[in-house]
Amino acid sequence: MAARAQETTRVTLNFVHADVVSVIKAVGMLAHKNFIIDPKVGGTIDIVSTHPVSRATAYRMLLAALRMQGFAAVPGPGGVKIVPEADAKHNFSPTVGTSVPVHGDRVITQVRPLLYASAEQLIPVLRPLISPNNAIAADPTANALVITDYAENIHRIDAIIDAVDQPAKSNVAVIALHYASAVDVAQQISTVLGSGGGAPHLPNGVPLPAGLSPAADSLVIDPDARTNSLIVRAPDPAMIDKVRRLAYQLDVPTSAGGNMHVIYLKNANAVDLAKTLAGILSGAPGAAAAPHPPAPYPSAPAAAPVTAGNSVIRADAATNSLIVTAPDNVYNSLRAVIDRLDVRPAEVYVEALIAEVTLNRAAELGVQWQSVLGQSGNSALVGGTNFSTGVATGGGGANLINLSAGIASGAVLPALGLNIGLLQRLTIGGQEVTGLTALARALEQDSNANILSTPDLLTLDNHDAKIVVGQNVPFITGSYAQTGAYGAAGTAASATVTPFQTIERKNVGLTLDVKPQITQSGAVKLTIYQEVSAIADTSNPAGIITNKRSLKSTVLVDNGQIIVLGGLIQDDVENAVDKVPVLGSIPILGGLFRYETRKRVKTNLMVFLRPIILRGPGAGAALTDQRYRYIMSQEGAAALPHRVLLPNYPTPTVPGPFMPKVAPQGPASVPRSVEPPGPPAAGH
Repeated sequence: MAARAQETTRVTLNFVHADVVSVIKAVGMLAHKNFIIDPKVGGTIDIVSTHPVSRATAYRMLLAALRMQGFAAVPGPGGVKIVPEADAKHNFSPTVGTSVPVHGDRVITQVRPLLYASAEQLIPVLRPLISPNNAIAADPTANALVITDYAENIHRIDAIIDAVDQPAKSNVAVIALHYASAVDVAQQISTVLGSGGGAPHLPNGVPLPAGLSPAADSLVIDPDARTNSLIVRAPDPAMIDKVRRLAYQLDVPTSAGGNMHVIYLKNANAVDLAKTLAGILSGAPGAAAAPHPPAPYPSAPAAAPVTAGNSVIRADAATNSLIVTAPDNVYNSLRAVIDRLDVRPAEVYVEALIAEVTLNRAAELGVQWQSVLGQSGNSALVGGTNFSTGVATGGGGANLINLSAGIASGAVLPALGLNIGLLQRLTIGGQEVTGLTALARALEQDSNANILSTPDLLTLDNHDAKIVVGQNVPFITGSYAQTGAYGAAGTAASATVTPFQTIERKNVGLTLDVKPQITQSGAVKLTIYQEVSAIADTSNPAGIITNKRSLKSTVLVDNGQIIVLGGLIQDDVENAVDKVPVLGSIPILGGLFRYETRKRVKTNLMVFLRPIILRGPGAGAALTDQRYRYIMSQEGAAALPHRVLLPNYPTPTVPGPFMPKVAPQGPASVPRSVEPPGPPAAGH
């Protein structure tokens, strides 16, 4: 009686901006609950009741108020844990099955098996209904959902699962055909009844991705070429009976022994496919392929027919169609092969990146001098130093003798760098000579080059593609001179030389040649030839000198992955010292008898490649739209600045309506592509 009286005791709650921990302790004494409070629980809380409530109601009001503050109550063996809501799913909580006997704002875990619906497909539907700090996961093996949330919310989610987890209302039937081709009949019935015939494939021929299925209330007719049957799924048995009657009316034998059929191809090439089918017919038992007669005209629209036994296959290139004359059983087999080969081929977008960084540093330091050491009459004793300098700068025109000749003719010092010289007028042998008698020269060069090329290619699977960006340069391959211009009487009138040269033109620039092949696993096999060439020297008497870097390789790359094909890391250091023996080795003073040059060239070259498989028209349209808009964004960088004395010419612009924005369609989306890089930074 005392316990019952204690349970029926009612209390009035009036906590306004009260400390959370103090309120938990007070309600715990009323509800006879033990609490374990996380140190991160704090702040103030408001709980007000306008009339007396029971002790159990007071406890439920506390849980609701804590939930509004971001805290959760987790019942445990030692008491009720009060923890932040984000940590509740990591603590012990009661685990229940399909039936949830717990109510209120208590955190529990439910394991909910499903009978008909897919647990993985329900995750995106139920995730927004779960509290942000709680969890939901799917076990595909047991087809079950594991949900950790408040008990009241789990009751609501259970109601949604009960409504969705229902058996499908569609019916499935298999209709066997004996004479007609299942592929042809499926297309004809789908056209008449408006079904999505061939539902396991998208309209563009791309296989339906895993996890996606057509609507359950739609008619689906899928041909099975192996058994020459129709697999029909319909929302009601009456629709299946309608399809069955149409199929039986079309499945009749023809009166002629050799039927003639016209098959319009959607993607495959009719001429190439006719050759493939010819190999099938030629290998059939008892079939002998007749020799191909030549076409009557070189540009005939139809290829030569292929005959094997009672079957004839002709390709019409003008309409890209096949004309097949064959018995029903042979035609049905051929039709199944044609349907599998006439699919939209995948495309491969290849991004290449060629990065070359060259650092070139050179330095020269030295002293040269010439002087008259003694003179007697017409004789003079001359001495000094003269070095063939120019290792760093390429040589030529930097030594004292050459510079003296330039000074004597009135020219300035042609040497690079800092030049300090002593000019004197000397009288040798009674003649006055003007020239340099001393030259001190210092030079330091530092040049960097950053070359970045990003050629891109888009091609069909197993087809060659090539891009060339450069110049068509003439190379002299031979020359000779013809002499002997004669007069009318046959006597030599002149000896005019008529030069003649043979020239071969070659591409100098960037070349990318690639042939991709998509494997069954989704990787891409690439046969690549890449070449980067440039003109290095045009003054060589033997002809033009070019620098060339080429790469030829065959690699296997996963879709969307970046790999390095090859590279070059080269570091060349050249040091040269010209000096007078003994005197040039003297410390400090030896600098008057020594000339030093230093040069370092460092080259870093790397070639990267990234293939992207494109399936379906949406992928190509999205990629084209991305590149098109990038080009439009670069128009502003090409605008010329305004000048008062110069006319303003408008910058060529890309037409705006040329490429409308296209969103990717369905599963044929494009992986994120690297944007073309901008121009190199200044100084590189």
